[in-house]
Amino acid sequence: MGKRLTLESKVSRRIARKSGNVFLRDDFKDLGDYDQVGRVLKRLADKGNIVRIGYGLYAKAKVSALTGEIVPVSTLPNLGKAALRRLKVKTAPSSAELAYQAGQSTQVPTGRLIGVKRRVSRKIGYKGAYLKYEYVA
Repeated sequence: MGKRLTLESKVSRRIARKSGNVFLRDDFKDLGDYDQVGRVLKRLADKGNIVRIGYGLYAKAKVSALTGEIVPVSTLPNLGKAALRRLKVKTAPSSAELAYQAGQSTQVPTGRLIGVKRRVSRKIGYKGAYLKYEYVA
């Protein structure tokens, strides 16, 4: 008889095989109950394998070469755009990005303001740094 895998090892394997950096809790709903998957994701976040960037949103993690802390593998604006794409929200350049690209402003956009095509009521961020949304037509 073969050795049975734990839910934590199944989730870890799926995260390792996944090509993207952002995943939702729903990506693992076929592996177990909603609460079980939530506990496993919390345990993996506590171990430093992943980081929580929002409600039901997680990102792959790595150890920072500068500080030695656990940080997401990509920048917050990239993770935010990927998360919004996964949530089926269309994104566009914000007014600050458009002004900078057109040469109307010398202020370099931070990337924390993301242009969205519809209302978003989700907080996406990590360690006190959160994205803001701007409705663009």
